[in-house]
Amino acid sequence: MTAQKGSAFLLKIGDGAAPPAYETVAGLRTTQMSINGDSVVVTHKDSGGWRELLSGAGTRSVSVSAGGIFLGSQAEARVQAHALAGTIADYELSSEDGARLRGRFLVQQLDFSGDFNGERNYTIQLESSGAVAPV
Repeated sequence: MTAQKGSAFLLKIGDGAAPPAYETVAGLRTTQMSINGDSVVVTHKDSGGWRELLSGAGTRSVSVSAGGIFLGSQAEARVQAHALAGTIADYELSSEDGARLRGRFLVQQLDFSGDFNGERNYTIQLESSGAVAPV
């Protein structure tokens, strides 16, 4: 197995159609995804002192963090509109090996920054709402 390029880990946003077409959120320099799960403990007196967990139970979520240079693309404008409205949209995460995950996410945080004579940067935090599944 060979190492994969970080630049090939892409965040895409849906266009709002059904089914959605996805466009890459331009200017990304960093992207990170975390898959989280809360467990349900079902330990009982016959567990022999060992903790037992219930498979498939609990709450699962996906968090996405990304940052980059603001280029003013249509995808970035859709992300900003969803952040301001507090609405949930379709997103896709893809990697170099062709693996893709799709789901609905809420923009939890969107930050912009910039220097006087430099580029305008942004960071974004997305939280899943509903199932996130491989495509």
